[in-house]
Amino acid sequence: MFKITAVPALRDNYIWVIHNHRHAVALDPGEAAPLLAFLAEHGLQLEAILCTHRHTDHTGGIAKLREVYNVSAYGRRHPGNPHITDDLREGGRLELDIFGIAFDILEIPGHTDDHIAFAAPGLLFCGDVLFGAGCGRNFEGTVAQLHHSLQRLAQLPDATGVYCAHEYTAANLRFALACEPGNAAIQQRIAEVERQHAANQPSLPSSIALEKATNPFLRCTQPELIRTLQRRGLADTSEIGVFTALREWRNNF
Repeated sequence: MFKITAVPALRDNYIWVIHNHRHAVALDPGEAAPLLAFLAEHGLQLEAILCTHRHTDHTGGIAKLREVYNVSAYGRRHPGNPHITDDLREGGRLELDIFGIAFDILEIPGHTDDHIAFAAPGLLFCGDVLFGAGCGRNFEGTVAQLHHSLQRLAQLPDATGVYCAHEYTAANLRFALACEPGNAAIQQRIAEVERQHAANQPSLPSSIALEKATNPFLRCTQPELIRTLQRRGLADTSEIGVFTALREWRNNF
């Protein structure tokens, strides 16, 4: 048995910690101090670090953590990420025997070219590609790559828990409602996130089913969303045309 806990870091990051009563594995530690405090408070031994991509808010704590625990850091090797000790690629697997978890490695470029996801039955750690009701910015590669990466994640089973790395859900839902003001699922999710935040709880994890119902970037064929974009001047109503227009609008929303 294991638990998954969100440890807040930096301004709006989460370090996801998979743990039992003795052992822990951390994902995307953007800083070391909050994770070290969590491990000390719960008497946990860090066994490994998993990293989805090279941005500093996901890697900034790795060096310090490895000084303290001397553990492996698993991720996609890149010249901009010197912290990775064990390179992971598409089609590979990472087995966490202490928790009985075997992750499939998915390469999901479009936010950065080195971005990977860790997927296991019921679990998806997707970094900055898929967010609660949103997606990451297209910093590298093409918009088409980002769209393809999101479509791959959307094909996972509906019940899969979505563990992304930032608490952006409330802001993303405001954009989602502007895209589909008649979508009752978005309205319900806004109310739920307000309740969670009032209780000082994270809005995550979500699920693939919830994202498909409320995330505009996974809903590019929906008539209301397309009509909204057409009122903003959209001419290309192909799925990639809609996705591109959405990403550009969200950049300036």
